[in-house]
Amino acid sequence: MLPQDMKGPESSKLFGLCDYLTELGVDVTDISFNTLTLQSDRFICVREKKSQREQVCIVDLKDTSKTFRRPITADSAIMNPENHIVALKAGRNLQVFNLEMKAKVKSCLMTEDVQFWRWLTAFDIALVTENSVYHWSIEGTDSPVKQFDRHANLKGTQIISYCANAKMNWMALIGISASQGRVVGSMQLFNKDRGASQPIEAHAAEFSEIMLEGASQPTQVFSFASRTAAGAKLHVVEIDHVDGNPAFPKRSSDLFFPPEAVSDFPFSMQAGPKYEIVYVITKLGFIHMYDIEAGVCIFTHRISGDTVFVTTKHENGILFVNKKGQVLSVTVDEDKVIPHILQNTGNVELAFRMASHANLPGADQLYVQRFQQLMQQAKYNDAAKMAASSPRGMLRTENTINQLKHLQSQPGQLSPILQYFATILEKGELNRYESIELARPVLASNRKTLLEKWLKEDKLECSEELGDIVQPHDATLALSIYLRANVPAKVVLCFAQTGQYDNIVRYCRKVSYIPDWVPLLMQVARSDGDKACEFALSLIKEDPPLVATDQVVGVFTSLNLVQQTTRFLLEALKDNNESDAQMQTKLLEMNLLNAPQVADAILGNNMFTHFDRPYVAQLAEKAGLYQRALELYGNLDDIKRVAVHTEVLNADWLINYFGNLSVDDSLAVLRQMLDHNMAQNLQIVVQIATKYSDLLGAQKIIDIFEEYRCNEGLYYYLGSVVNVTEDPAVVFKYIQSAVTTGQLKEVERIVRDNNHYDAEKVKNYLKEASLPDQLPLIIVCDRHDFVHDLILYLYSNAMTKYIEVYVQQVNSARLPQVVGALLDVDCEEHVVKSLISSTPAQFSVDDLVAEVEKRNRLKVLHRWLEAKSSEGSQDPGIYNALAKIYIDSNYDPERFLSTNKLYDPRAIGAYSEKRDPNLAYIAYSQGQCDDELLRLTSENGMFKPQARYLIKRRDLGLWSKALVGDDQLPLNQSHRRQLIDQVVSYSLPEADDPEEVSVCVKAFMAANLPSELIELLERIIIEPTPFSNNNNLQNLLILTAVKVDPSRVADYIDRLGNFDAPDIAEICLNNGLHEEAFNIYKRFEVNTSAIGVLIDHVGSLDRAYEYAERCDQPDVWSCLGKAQLNGLRIKEAIDSYLRADDPTNYAEVIEVATHAGKFDDLVRFLTMARMKVREPMIESELLFAYAKTERLSDVEDLLRGPNIAQVQKVGDRCYDEGLFEAARLLFQSVSNWARLASTLVRLGDYQSAVDCGRKANSTAVWKDVNSACIAEKEFRLAQICGLHLIVHAEELEPLIRLYETNGHIDELCALIENGLSLERAHMGMFTELAILYCKYRPEQIMDHLKLYWSRVNIPKVIRACENAHLWPELVFLYVHYDEFDNAAQTIISHSADAWEHASFKDIIVKVSNVELYYRALRFYIKEQPLLLNDLLNAMMPRIDHTRVVGMFLKSDNIPLISKYLVAAQASNNKAVNEAYNDLLIEEEDYVGLRNSIDNHDNFDAIGLAQRLEKHELLEFRRIAAHLYNQAKRWRQSLTLSKKDKLYKDAMSTARLSENTEIAEDLLRYFVESGNPSCFSACLFTCYDLVRSDVVMELAWRHGLTNEAMPYFINLVREYQSKVDTLTTELSDLKTKVERNSGGPGVPTPNNGQNQLLGPAGFGGRLMIGHSGSPASGATPSNAFVPNQGGIAPNGNPPPPFGGF
Repeated sequence: MLPQDMKGPESSKLFGLCDYLTELGVDVTDISFNTLTLQSDRFICVREKKSQREQVCIVDLKDTSKTFRRPITADSAIMNPENHIVALKAGRNLQVFNLEMKAKVKSCLMTEDVQFWRWLTAFDIALVTENSVYHWSIEGTDSPVKQFDRHANLKGTQIISYCANAKMNWMALIGISASQGRVVGSMQLFNKDRGASQPIEAHAAEFSEIMLEGASQPTQVFSFASRTAAGAKLHVVEIDHVDGNPAFPKRSSDLFFPPEAVSDFPFSMQAGPKYEIVYVITKLGFIHMYDIEAGVCIFTHRISGDTVFVTTKHENGILFVNKKGQVLSVTVDEDKVIPHILQNTGNVELAFRMASHANLPGADQLYVQRFQQLMQQAKYNDAAKMAASSPRGMLRTENTINQLKHLQSQPGQLSPILQYFATILEKGELNRYESIELARPVLASNRKTLLEKWLKEDKLECSEELGDIVQPHDATLALSIYLRANVPAKVVLCFAQTGQYDNIVRYCRKVSYIPDWVPLLMQVARSDGDKACEFALSLIKEDPPLVATDQVVGVFTSLNLVQQTTRFLLEALKDNNESDAQMQTKLLEMNLLNAPQVADAILGNNMFTHFDRPYVAQLAEKAGLYQRALELYGNLDDIKRVAVHTEVLNADWLINYFGNLSVDDSLAVLRQMLDHNMAQNLQIVVQIATKYSDLLGAQKIIDIFEEYRCNEGLYYYLGSVVNVTEDPAVVFKYIQSAVTTGQLKEVERIVRDNNHYDAEKVKNYLKEASLPDQLPLIIVCDRHDFVHDLILYLYSNAMTKYIEVYVQQVNSARLPQVVGALLDVDCEEHVVKSLISSTPAQFSVDDLVAEVEKRNRLKVLHRWLEAKSSEGSQDPGIYNALAKIYIDSNYDPERFLSTNKLYDPRAIGAYSEKRDPNLAYIAYSQGQCDDELLRLTSENGMFKPQARYLIKRRDLGLWSKALVGDDQLPLNQSHRRQLIDQVVSYSLPEADDPEEVSVCVKAFMAANLPSELIELLERIIIEPTPFSNNNNLQNLLILTAVKVDPSRVADYIDRLGNFDAPDIAEICLNNGLHEEAFNIYKRFEVNTSAIGVLIDHVGSLDRAYEYAERCDQPDVWSCLGKAQLNGLRIKEAIDSYLRADDPTNYAEVIEVATHAGKFDDLVRFLTMARMKVREPMIESELLFAYAKTERLSDVEDLLRGPNIAQVQKVGDRCYDEGLFEAARLLFQSVSNWARLASTLVRLGDYQSAVDCGRKANSTAVWKDVNSACIAEKEFRLAQICGLHLIVHAEELEPLIRLYETNGHIDELCALIENGLSLERAHMGMFTELAILYCKYRPEQIMDHLKLYWSRVNIPKVIRACENAHLWPELVFLYVHYDEFDNAAQTIISHSADAWEHASFKDIIVKVSNVELYYRALRFYIKEQPLLLNDLLNAMMPRIDHTRVVGMFLKSDNIPLISKYLVAAQASNNKAVNEAYNDLLIEEEDYVGLRNSIDNHDNFDAIGLAQRLEKHELLEFRRIAAHLYNQAKRWRQSLTLSKKDKLYKDAMSTARLSENTEIAEDLLRYFVESGNPSCFSACLFTCYDLVRSDVVMELAWRHGLTNEAMPYFINLVREYQSKVDTLTTELSDLKTKVERNSGGPGVPTPNNGQNQLLGPAGFGGRLMIGHSGSPASGATPSNAFVPNQGGIAPNGNPPPPFGGF
């Protein structure tokens, strides 16, 4: 057991959100070794089975809110120690899945069953089979690799653990087994390097590392624990010894098990590497902590009341889960473990070593003592090592360093201080003082590289002082130190000194340090201007900027750094803010004065817009930068002054510049430029005028050129804009100028290419201009369709050659218009013919014909047309014209129209309609002008040609127009009838092309003319024609008759023989002609279809049976059987199927026969079907039919033989139908014990049912059998069943209700009592038994709860106890459920049954509701007043003393709690003190009252004093005086003491007051009252308060000299001692003064008597004499001030007064 002040290791619940896994939805039945796995402190994996559905629950121990479930069916599941990867085992199939990526990582199929597996690392899984151990890596594609074979000692054991060391060359496999009433542990230790195994009896093992003193490398150790018949041991042995390390002796220690833990054994071991501790946890929840190196037990305690079954490492501790579902962790409490070791084990060395290597508190004083001991023994090096390795660096102080620094080293050894430093550097890093002390000698010896090395290794603690020491030697190294020490000022300084300017801002921003930037920038600028510029830019880029722009400019300009200033400002002002206007001006001014080309570039980039533009423009103009000046000037006069310098201005820029000026300003500047130097500026003026012509206005520009009589400029200007302008006036102006200047080619070009001139105006101008060349006029007239005017002008002016030029060279296409114009002016025909003949054939003949035809002169063209035809022309216009000439002249037009293919049939046909319809018909038929032909023939009654044309055309669309009509040609019924008659009578019989007939028939069909179609088809088919036997036509005739005249169908069927019988029959059926369809099928012997007609359409099964008898074909019988089955003629249907020998429709036969209950007939059919078809359904239904017909022998025969029947399903059907005997046979044949058991129950064979239930082992079966056994009162068998049910929590309550409903309470209790010993006993069983005891056996409930309170559902049992009024049991449950408030209330409310003082006292101190304390007090006042003090003492730390006292005062029961008041006075509570004081006064206990007052001052002292000064007892009045003294009411105390003649108390009061007046008044009182003894005693007591003159006066006046003499003697002695002292000091002073002045004869300042009053410091009250007579030996009365303690100034006590 632990002491009360030492709790040892911490044991806590791991979850922050829940206490149990059950609170996360995990059922307690799923918490076991086989279903729950714990591979690390990251995840818990639980396999669950809910509602017959399996799933895996994965609990994230870092955040239980991330718990999730996946529907996974597996025998085992283990989570990866680090990642969301799960390994699953199903039989011998192993798979690994990544749950985050939802992908399979790896899988394998084992050749043996895997009995145990676990994750060794995040990438390796250990697999333990019956014979071997494998390691399987989830990386790569390798299969599991065998490590070793299992030893024989593990045979028959349950594997519970497997572990390996870090190098994977040592492995330990552990299993357990039951033997001789105990659990035996068997372990196989295997070494991979040697390939050897060793069997060991052990239950748990662990590999770990420890660091031995003096070892260079960790020592590998193997720990294992076992509990044998002889005892329990923990063993620690070394493995893989490292050369150079000290040998580790084997350790063996006892493991303690309490006497009641007989069956307990070590279950698991985990090592804590930080503390070098091994945790051994047992199955029953005991934790043992052992130091590995010493093998000493540090701590033992039981931390779980339930069985522990899985553990893992957790933060240098251990994590485990118990059967209740608690997830608990155990680790070391670092603040308490060392004191625990010292107090409980007394092992100082262990505490010392553990504190050292684990850096733990608790051994500080031990370290200090040992360090001092080593220092005293001159073992300085050992002391240095100890100080260096002290825990938490407690000895690594400045004082220790100073001690070691001044020690001398022994010969051949390091000095203690260097040994100290070396030890620390070997194990860790130096602290601040150590780093500074070590740096000084290292730098002094010029070994700076050592510091650099240590700094890189983080061996030094950097500080400002260390940097200051290093800085003179190496600025870069000092910078590194300052950076680590976070000394910003020094870091910035070092950056500047080393030229790392770009790092300064980054560093300051990082550490939030703000230096004075301007001086720092000045310092950088003096050394490197470019770096300073970069530095300044980095400063202003910060947000907000670290320096102002003007400050930087000020720094740079003061150093005349123009280039750097420019660079800086360009970057700083790049945002072009208005607030930077002054700086922009400054930048431009600086560069215009010093570097104009730079200013030009700046202005050219348009970077800035807020500078002083006029000022900068003036500077630019002075610098010769006219372009920049123009850009900046805004005044017109300035612009005109500068713009004339075109010789230096860029022409393109100047032209673009005018785009920024207004129209008026632009015109003014253009005038200025022409006025200043026209020759120089004309070209650029023209360019400007051209570019801005639209903006400035062409007319204004023209006016300017005309104003300055610049014709050349005007022509060039207009020439440049004429091609882009759309102003007709401008174009006309240009034509005029071109004509004026003789530029006729330009005129020709403009009138030909330009589209924006006024053609009429230009035509008239050109006519009037009488140009030598009329080509411009010709072009204008040709383009704008003035041909007639042109010809008239040219013909009238005898310019016929220009007419030829026009049609031959300019535009031949205009010939028709020219010919028409010439004919209009009566030009001779030969001229016209000549012109036509000479003109190239690039004109439209149709237009020419039209022009000539309009003038009725078409014959003029006859010879020319003939000539063209002879030349082989393909122009339709030529032949159209010839056709018209032939028709009009009647020159054999039929031949021409029939033979010529080049004319336009539609045009010629239209031309001929009124002249001769036959010619029109020829033309239309030649060109297939269908619409025109139909219209022509219909209008002129030409139906026979029309019919012939339609048949020959074979066009359904054309037929539709003729027979149906359309929008253009509406239907005329008389015309259609005449056309049909012509088609039927003459045209179609004449046809010999099948396609023509086909199209015609289709047309009739499409036109919906069935009667006419029948008429047509009879003419073609019935009468002898080439198409009489045409299959399609016969089909069409019958089909048409079906639709139009069904009465003819039978006749057609008899007369025709080449039609498609099946299709026609189907169509007949669809149209209700059933008999015709039957005749077709019958004629063509399609028997199945024929009988189908009789069955499906005629509906006569009798005719169908007769037809089947006549045919006697299996297919026919099958069809008949199907029909009979559908008509529910089951027997006849089965007979038909039997005659057909056809089982194919077995499914429907089974369904119908089963539904109708015709099982005898069904047996006949299924027997036949089974011979033909092997189908499970057939044999299954045959079995069921046998069962329904009670042919059980046939059932047995079928089951005994080979069969494929679904016996299970048939059995279920028999069971549901109540055919239990048949069901018994069926279930027995398939070994379905569950259903067999239920069946046997129905048959009343309960014993056999129970036996089957054991074989089935199914919850549902057990419930069924149990219910039946209860009903028959077979309680023994019912209990057997019940024991298998109650282990399932969900089945327990229904079972209890069943028993209770039937009143079998004793049997129910016996059942559950027997079930408590089962291994699978769960909380519900204990809980429900407790509830049953509450209801029916209250005398047994308390014993049950005391045994099993930890395994019951306490809230549920609490409700049961409340209902049963079992108050002691209810209190017991409340206490164990930590419901102390309810427990206390229950005891108080039901004290007669539930109260017991000791128990109540333990409970009441744990309640959380403070009001219950006072309710308990009232309860005790009423019922147990004598135990109040005991109760109050227990509750004292938590009650309000004031309230308690008030409660008892109110009830006048204060004497009852006197002991409590004494104990409560320790809190110095006012109410307690006053109540206790009142009680003491009442009891007249003045001694107790005096002690209470002196020790506890929190009460109303004055009030109590006023009460006590009137008390009749003297001692209480003395206490009143004492209280007045404490309140410093001296006179009231003196008055009270004098009144009671307590003179000693009065003198003590006067002395305590330290008041001279009070002391002297008391002296006077004693003198006046004639009490000389008290006078003398008062002088002694108040020696240091009374004044000597007052004493002398009183003694002299009242004759009390003898009484005062002791006082005066002491006074004189005291003054004499002082004089002697002063004399000695004066003599010493004189000697010192003489020595300092060089001798006794040398005069010194103030060398006289008065010197004693100054430097000696003895003036004031301690003067030797009066100021008038310093040498006098008289002593004044006020010269002596004694000390208050009655001790003389020389340190000796004053002489005693006589008599005192």
